[in-house]
Amino acid sequence: MSIESDADLSGMQQAGRVVAITIAEMKSAARIGMTTAELDAVSASTFRRFGARSAPQLTYGFPGVTCISVNDEIVHGIPGARRLEPGDVLKVDVTAELGGYIADAATTILLPPIKLTATLLKQAASDALRSALRVARTGERVSVIGKAVEAEAAKAGFSVVRELCGHGVGRKIHEQPSVPNYENRFSRDMLTEGLVIAVEPMLSESKARAVESADGWTIRTRNGCLAVHEEHTIVITTGAPLVVTAGR
Repeated sequence: MSIESDADLSGMQQAGRVVAITIAEMKSAARIGMTTAELDAVSASTFRRFGARSAPQLTYGFPGVTCISVNDEIVHGIPGARRLEPGDVLKVDVTAELGGYIADAATTILLPPIKLTATLLKQAASDALRSALRVARTGERVSVIGKAVEAEAAKAGFSVVRELCGHGVGRKIHEQPSVPNYENRFSRDMLTEGLVIAVEPMLSESKARAVESADGWTIRTRNGCLAVHEEHTIVITTGAPLVVTAGR
């Protein structure tokens, strides 16, 4: 979607605020020994407090409120009986619907003892997201985002997950345009004023294909290497984009 009114902007900001608060509360609650279902219950409680709903549940019938992925799992992990262990690389992906608007963000949480590789991988994804936001401007091609993400990944010695990408968002979870994490020189999609997109670098420790697990939801690295995920929902402007999931 594109922002076409003050009501649109306010609606996206309110949904984004719920997402930001939910991620902050999940980060605070995450601890070794708890199950991913218990962590998901934190997000459910936050959603109820604000009157928000899980967009993945509404749209796809996802069997959880939020996607919780661990270690080699990249995205779409199902919350359940799995207990968090020392050194786990935990990804929480929160997508909330509020008042007809949908915002989407994710972050990677490192549980102690934290391995150096995990620290560097998370830092690379965070740097990639910041770099992408610096170039996301009205009048640029969508592909400048992927170019920025891929450059940061390569600089740190890691790889982008090419099978997964960012996307338009706002009224639905997944809208046009697709926002790859690599430069697609053939894409002519443009960043237009007010366009709402989710920018989400997904990086892996080594070059790896993304494959679907037997549960039909979880996507992991085929070779079992670590993966990380950082994401924000933004509104494109002529200057710096408005990050609606940044929190306050």
